[in-house]
Amino acid sequence: MELSLTEAQTSFRDDVIAFLNESLPEDIKETQKSGGHLTKEQHQRWHKILGDKGWSTPLWPEEHGGTGWSPVEYAIWDEECYRTGAPRVLPFSVSMLGPVLINFGNDEQRDRFLPGIRSGEDWWAQGFSEPGAGSDLASLKTTAVLEGDHYIVNGQKTWTTLGQHGDWIFCLVRTDANAAKPQTGISFILVDMKSPGVEVRPIITLDGSHEVNEVWFTDVKVPAENLVGQENMGWTYAKFLLQNERIGIAGIGQSKEQLVSLKRLAASEQKNGKPLVEDQSFRAKLSEVEIELRALDLTNKRMLVETERGMDPGPVSSMLKIRGSEVAQRLFELKMEASGLYALPFQPEAGDPGWNDELVGSLAQARSAPHYLNTRKISIFGGSNEIQRSIISKMMLGF
Repeated sequence: MELSLTEAQTSFRDDVIAFLNESLPEDIKETQKSGGHLTKEQHQRWHKILGDKGWSTPLWPEEHGGTGWSPVEYAIWDEECYRTGAPRVLPFSVSMLGPVLINFGNDEQRDRFLPGIRSGEDWWAQGFSEPGAGSDLASLKTTAVLEGDHYIVNGQKTWTTLGQHGDWIFCLVRTDANAAKPQTGISFILVDMKSPGVEVRPIITLDGSHEVNEVWFTDVKVPAENLVGQENMGWTYAKFLLQNERIGIAGIGQSKEQLVSLKRLAASEQKNGKPLVEDQSFRAKLSEVEIELRALDLTNKRMLVETERGMDPGPVSSMLKIRGSEVAQRLFELKMEASGLYALPFQPEAGDPGWNDELVGSLAQARSAPHYLNTRKISIFGGSNEIQRSIISKMMLGF
């Protein structure tokens, strides 16, 4: 199977590189390259730039604003974004809600919500997980009761990523408490986060950041017209959405860039008077993760070629999710090891007791421990690795 780029794909890569070099704002690039957190304004500014170019929703059908890119072209775009320092467009609106509205929403909902998703003007959050319903999502307890032309929503969602910025949230809610199966009593509904009764409470994670939240609903009135598709069919839409969530979840482009950064760091740090990269033990670890990443990259390219030919990738997407998350976690482990004491979550500033120039490492080193802690989650979200292994066993072994 030919895995090298065609002439047309190489030309496409050149166009992507030229656009990114010309259009990516320097402050956004610097924030990304240093491992910092983008502000809401930075996210939306970059999203608008992509929207003006027509590249903010690349995987949508062309009639709804998609680019018509092939899977290989999308992979090229994804990889070049990471290499250049361009942030990925947040998936909640573009990769999750948008395809659901296109496939299951009505014309009024598409006309109302898709333009704001393409432009990035509307910030969407995802309301799926609950304290007692994570991997077992069908156990969710948030309710929506129809009263006249409104639903009354009560309950709690958790781990709502960047929900503190949200304008809207798409939620799975229970609309039939007496359904024969839990999955058949769930609906998919859109909630304005400015509605009375919506409360967002921050969750400060182990790395010290405010990335996720709890969202509480207390007698929130939601117009019935905000129900997507049919009542009690939300589980079907959720499964469709989760398939889109897993697109690119292997994070190969990000891992390639992290490998480059790790090698640079290992070449600059010293151990016993020599660069760390020359230490036999560290070199073995570095070589092992690079081999794993190359195998992952080749497997991903094989799947992309097969997908373009109309073949079903089968369990490969689950395999990529497992190995991709493990490789990413391993890279951040090694980056923290290479950073040594500079990886300490606390970094003193000028004037602090004990300050000296030698004590303070680079921003990238100082952020390696928080990043290590944050990446522990990637083997859980989008379907935990345990669930992915169950999927593989069912598809390949029949049980």
